[in-house]
Amino acid sequence: MSANLTALAYLVASVLFIMALRGLSSPETARGGNVYGMIGMAIAVVTTVINPEVVSYGWILTALVIGGAIGAFIARRITMTDMPQLVAAFHSLVGLAAVLVAAGAYYNPTAYGIADAGGALKLASRIEMGIGVVIGAITFSGSIIAFGKLQGIVTGNPITFAGQHALNALFGAAIVVLVVLFTIQPDPQWFWAMTALAFVLGFLLIIPIGGADMPVIVSMLNSYSGWAAAGIGFTLENTALIITGALVGSSGAILSYIMCKAMNRSFISVLLGGFGGDAAASATRSDKPVKAGSADDAAFIMKNASSVIIVPGYGMAVAQAQHAVREMGDKLKKHGVKVTYAIHPVAGRMPGHMNVLLAEANVSYDEVFELEEINSNFANTDVAFVIGANDVTNPAAHEPGSPIAGMPILDVDRARTCLFVKRSLSPGYAGIDNALFYADNTMMLFADAKKMVEDIVKAL
Repeated sequence: MSANLTALAYLVASVLFIMALRGLSSPETARGGNVYGMIGMAIAVVTTVINPEVVSYGWILTALVIGGAIGAFIARRITMTDMPQLVAAFHSLVGLAAVLVAAGAYYNPTAYGIADAGGALKLASRIEMGIGVVIGAITFSGSIIAFGKLQGIVTGNPITFAGQHALNALFGAAIVVLVVLFTIQPDPQWFWAMTALAFVLGFLLIIPIGGADMPVIVSMLNSYSGWAAAGIGFTLENTALIITGALVGSSGAILSYIMCKAMNRSFISVLLGGFGGDAAASATRSDKPVKAGSADDAAFIMKNASSVIIVPGYGMAVAQAQHAVREMGDKLKKHGVKVTYAIHPVAGRMPGHMNVLLAEANVSYDEVFELEEINSNFANTDVAFVIGANDVTNPAAHEPGSPIAGMPILDVDRARTCLFVKRSLSPGYAGIDNALFYADNTMMLFADAKKMVEDIVKAL
C-alpha cells in the first residue's frame, strides 16, 4: 500500500474506534460499539500486514492463527464472573507487547525507520521509547498482580510493609534517572535496567491495594495500557497506535476518576493503597440479633408490595444468579409489582459488571438505573431486594471516621422493608460490619444467592 492509502486506512480505523467508544457509553448501543471496534481493528491489522516492508508472512500468519484460536477459545469459555480478571490479564498483554516492540525497535532501529544517518536511534525516539517501555512494563506486572487478586491466587487484602512508599518513590526516581541516561546514551544496560525496575515497580504499586479498590485499579491499568501503546506508536511513527492508545488512555483515566468519585476516594490515595486494610484486620461482628427469613417469607412480602428495587452485587455474579433474578422480576411484574434495578458504579469487580450480567439475562435496559437516578426512590419503595451487595449499601458511609465515610451508597435502608440475600454476616471488602443487617426493617435471607432466588420464584 502507498503511504497515503495507509494513512487513510488508519484514519478510518481510528474513526471506527471513536464510534466504538461512543457506542460503549450505553448498554443499548454497546453491541454496535463492539462491532465498530472489531471492524476498526480488522482494518488496522490488515493495513499493517500488507505493508511492502513485511519480511515474512509465515511468522505473521502463524501468530494470527495461534493468537486468534486462543482468543476465540477464551471468549467462548469465559464466564461473566471471571470477566474482571480476564480484562486485567489482557491489559498485561498490551503492556508486554509494548515492551517487546520497543525491544525490537531498539535492536533494529533502521528497520523501524527510527535511525539517524549513522544508524543510531534518533533522540526523539529514545525519549518516546523510554517512556513507552516503562509504562508498558508497569502495566504488565501491575496487571498480573491485579489478575491474581481478582482470581484469588493473591490475597485480596492489602500487602504492606515498613518503608513501602519510600521504596516506591526510590524506584520511581531511579527509573526517571535511567530514562534520562538512556536518552543521553542508549546503552543496553540503561534500556534493560529501566525495564526491569519498571516491572518491579508495577508489582509494588498494586500489592498494597485491597479488593475494595479493584474496580479503580482495573480502569487505571486500562489507562496505562493505552498510554503504553501510544508511546510505542510515537516510536514507530504509527498513527493508528497513537490515536488508539490516546483514546484508551484518556477514557481509562476518566473512568478511574468516576470510580474514585463513586467511592469518595482520591486517585492518589488509591495508588498509595491499603483501603480497608486496618478495618479488615480489626473488624468485629455485632452481637445484635438479626431477623432471618425464608424464601416463602420473601415471596409473600414482595408479592404484596407495590414496588420492588433489586440491588445486585458481586454475590449475584459469584452465584451466577442473574437469570434467576430476571425470572423473579418477571414473576413479580405478573403480580402487578413495579420492578426496577439499582446499580452502584463500583458494584462487582469492574466498572459495568452488574450491567453486563443483567444484559446477559435479558433484563430490559429501561428497568436498570444508576445510583444518581434511583437513590431518591428508595424512601417511597416497599421492598429493597439486595442480592450479594455489601459495602455499596452500608450506612457506615454516613458516619464520620468510617473507612468508607463519604462514599455514595444506595440508600436501601430507607425502603420500608429490606430483604438482604447473603451467605453469612461477614463484612465486605472494606472489612467493616454492615449495620443494615441488624436494622428493624431488614430481613436476612441466608443462602446461596441463586438457590434463594430460585426458591423465591417457586414460592411466587
